[in-house]
Amino acid sequence: MTAERITIDGAAETYGIVGNPVHHSLSPVMHNAAFAFLGMNCVYIPLPTRDLAQGVQGLKALGFRGVSVTIPHKEEIVRYVDVLDPVAGRIGAVNTLVIGSREDAADRTVYGCNTDWVGANRALEEHIALAGSRVLLLGAGGSARALGYGLLEAGAEIVLANRTADRGEELAGSLGCDFCPLDEVGNIEADVLVNTTSVGMTPAVDKTPIEQRFLHKFSVVMDIVYAPLTTRLLREAAAAGCTVVDGLSMLLYQGAAQFELWTGRDAPVEVMRRVLRERIK
Repeated sequence: MTAERITIDGAAETYGIVGNPVHHSLSPVMHNAAFAFLGMNCVYIPLPTRDLAQGVQGLKALGFRGVSVTIPHKEEIVRYVDVLDPVAGRIGAVNTLVIGSREDAADRTVYGCNTDWVGANRALEEHIALAGSRVLLLGAGGSARALGYGLLEAGAEIVLANRTADRGEELAGSLGCDFCPLDEVGNIEADVLVNTTSVGMTPAVDKTPIEQRFLHKFSVVMDIVYAPLTTRLLREAAAAGCTVVDGLSMLLYQGAAQFELWTGRDAPVEVMRRVLRERIK
């Protein structure tokens, strides 16, 4: 079966993505391609959600088997899971819900997990050894929490920078790393720069979280934004001689980890990569 053909019947397992907004998400095309390629009777749909409490109850009632969680719900949804994975608990953010067990179709237990850090580490380690590296991490939201945890687990040293000092200092304290005000990042020396903020995302594509004149200090620059794929930050980083890592890489690898949690099967990573690239083009 090719990634372009999918057959769904009344016995299909249902998956989706919860967030607000979700119309721009590439997760549906990625996961549906994986299901189709493996001949699985499954479907993945976007689920724009404002009320999380009611949303989670609806997922359980409607028999969903797994859900991705995106902006702005990654931290708040921790309150609504039945069982919180220890890693997600340490991070304080959830990007993946596993609903019930594969062995018991009637089970509606909601497990909260996090695969963002797995995806980011795997994307970065294609270009640089994280152990012993120094990383400037921009942002203090749910993604920053997850990526910060993953970087520390990989043996990196982190400096956190954020526009709002109180929020940034709180996360830096939680991670046990240094904090730097965003307007002072020009003083930081690091091997890697990672942007976890939404600065530069469509429609504000002319914005960047850091001035171009500072980018030559970094060997690798990663932006988790993937709409557009090549953000202003990545364009300017490439011009400064940096190796750039776009948001599709993290999306791909965190999605592959989600797929494996939900299905117990190896994710067809190259199929997922191909459809993501085709859709962006």
